[in-house]
Amino acid sequence: MAEPKREEEKVIPIDTYRGDSEEASQGTSTEQPQADPPAGGEASLAAELQKLRAEKEELMQTMIRRQADFENFRKRTERDRHEEGRRGVERLILDLIPVIDAFDRAIQGHDSPAYDEYRKGVTLIRKQLWDSIARHGVQRIDAAGKIFDPHLHQAIERVETEEVPDGSVVTVFQDGYLFHGKVLRPAIVGVAVHPGEGGSSAATEN
Repeated sequence: MAEPKREEEKVIPIDTYRGDSEEASQGTSTEQPQADPPAGGEASLAAELQKLRAEKEELMQTMIRRQADFENFRKRTERDRHEEGRRGVERLILDLIPVIDAFDRAIQGHDSPAYDEYRKGVTLIRKQLWDSIARHGVQRIDAAGKIFDPHLHQAIERVETEEVPDGSVVTVFQDGYLFHGKVLRPAIVGVAVHPGEGGSSAATEN
């Protein structure tokens, strides 16, 4: 009986296989050298960073200026409000000063012992009114015996005398008042003048 025919086996040359493998490995293992980043990119980043820093500094300075402006505005508003309140109190006190004058005249006009109780009552009311306005910064100008001051006193009379220094206030016809150092009303006074001397004549003409 005849044996079946075997298919012929293909023989691949060893050299051929090895050469193909080496070519494949050389083709895959070859690495391309990486290119260095361009020098111009670093310069551009540095310039951009410098620009951002400058913008940040400018914004910070602007914020500081705005904060200072707001603080000044707040202080100015507070000061204006305080001054407006003070002016309101000043107007009220100006209206009350004639009432104080009326109390003074009432007290001085009745010096008879029969009016002792009356004077005590009026004096008490006058004191309550005065204490109320004095708490807001009102002061009476103490003029008697002082040297005439045109900023505080208004002279309406010259009194010839040598008993006091020339230019001294010898009579107070009406009290003057200050409000936080500002003259609300000058004191109406008489000023001493030595006989034969006109040193205070110019002042008393005011």
